[in-house]
Amino acid sequence: MASTAQIELWHAEKVATQVSVLQAANGLHYAAWGETRIAEADLERLVGAVPAALSVALSNRAYYFVPLAIADTGETMVAPAYSVDLGDRAICHRNASFGSTEAVFLSTRLVEDRFGLAFEFFINVAHNFVEAAGVPESFCNLAWSQAEAQVRGETSQDAWETRRRAQESRSGQQGIDERARNSYFESAFSDTLAIYMLSLAVDFDYHDLREREYPLLAAPALAERLRHVAVLFPANPGYEFQILYRRKG
Repeated sequence: MASTAQIELWHAEKVATQVSVLQAANGLHYAAWGETRIAEADLERLVGAVPAALSVALSNRAYYFVPLAIADTGETMVAPAYSVDLGDRAICHRNASFGSTEAVFLSTRLVEDRFGLAFEFFINVAHNFVEAAGVPESFCNLAWSQAEAQVRGETSQDAWETRRRAQESRSGQQGIDERARNSYFESAFSDTLAIYMLSLAVDFDYHDLREREYPLLAAPALAERLRHVAVLFPANPGYEFQILYRRKG
């Protein structure tokens, strides 16, 4: 393993000029640089899981898979290899802009398995899509109907907190806190979109997504959201969407 002294950090823009950006069949732009430890076929499979109907809104985005994106610098810096010290200084992803291109540099060496990297990639794609295209009204109606019905739990801490704030304000003189509700829609949709894409690329247990202290959304409610998203953004050829319920015998 290389020592920190032997690893020279690169400016993100320099990396972008040195690596060839590929375009997947779904239209998404991506590249790999450095000792990522990801097989080319695995990376192609991961990127290819993003539905083509969704990729249209990301035409000015490029996703760079690098060993480490460094967190503690004013400029966006990346490392071509891993070391323990640099790992301590790294973050899951960093953003950068090059002219009309919005770049996302994803750290591949901070996670230990394909599941972790896949979810980090897909949650970035989902947030980028929401930033570019917003949240479909039909999904907003579905998510809010579930919240109004007091369906248990949510898909992330952000979704849980913004849903709570929006609903707590109902008894106030100003009614529903629309800002909190809109934030809730963005969080819930981004989460659902990411989980949907994750399900296309990786077999996983829903409870593996638990983070911090909040109750996960009830499985039937999540399934309803996922089916709705699957209609809006059909899976690409070669990918299959399915939900399997595990029952106790």
